[in-house]
Amino acid sequence: MKTVLITGGSRGLGKSMALFLAQKGFDVIITYQTSEQEALKVVEEIKHYGRQSAALPLDVSKSDTFSTFSEELTLLLDTVWHKNQFDILINNAGIGINQSFEQTSIKAFDTLMNIHLKGPFFLTQTLLPLIANGGKILNISTGLTRFSIPGYAAYAMMKGGIEVLTHYLALELGKRRISVNVVAPGAIETDFAGGVNRDNPKINEYIASQIALGRVGLPEDIGAAVSLLVSDDATWINGQRIEVSGGMRL
Repeated sequence: MKTVLITGGSRGLGKSMALFLAQKGFDVIITYQTSEQEALKVVEEIKHYGRQSAALPLDVSKSDTFSTFSEELTLLLDTVWHKNQFDILINNAGIGINQSFEQTSIKAFDTLMNIHLKGPFFLTQTLLPLIANGGKILNISTGLTRFSIPGYAAYAMMKGGIEVLTHYLALELGKRRISVNVVAPGAIETDFAGGVNRDNPKINEYIASQIALGRVGLPEDIGAAVSLLVSDDATWINGQRIEVSGGMRL
């Protein structure tokens, strides 16, 4: 049975991915930064589907902790799964900071860079020995790398870097038969960036008017797409950016 590691799996898109993958028969390890109780609730939900699951703490902004995390993950895999590798890495953990270009501070820029660019780069590098040959890596980007909305210049810039990294990983890890793709969600109703898409009716209505399918996305839309892309049915998809936005600003 294949095992998936999802960073930032206690809520939002990560939680949706975890639950969809459990329903598809995957065992799931999630990480959390501060929301341990929420993470443990997700673990229990996964177990209700008859799958093994566990949660580990991880702050993706602190790259100097990744070697320790790798050791903890190795111990977990040995103790619970009786193996020394996992099959699929989903780099999902992230935050949103909505600030205009003129107002973006060095602190905000560095925070976004550490979480969205430096973190996935060095976490993936650190965990490579634990990813099985023939496995998969899925990075999470954003539709904002294709279309622009004021206030997300720094955030989208980091995600653009992740899309470039995806191409390089797909090429360099091909010798191990590890496929690497990137999913770019459009506007989704979550607590991301303060829940603006979910909680502000006027903004929700406006964004829906920009989407061909006529509504803002739900976490389940992303969870379902991710479960497809990491399945055996998608083995020959590699080095691709797949936007899941309902056709936003076509």
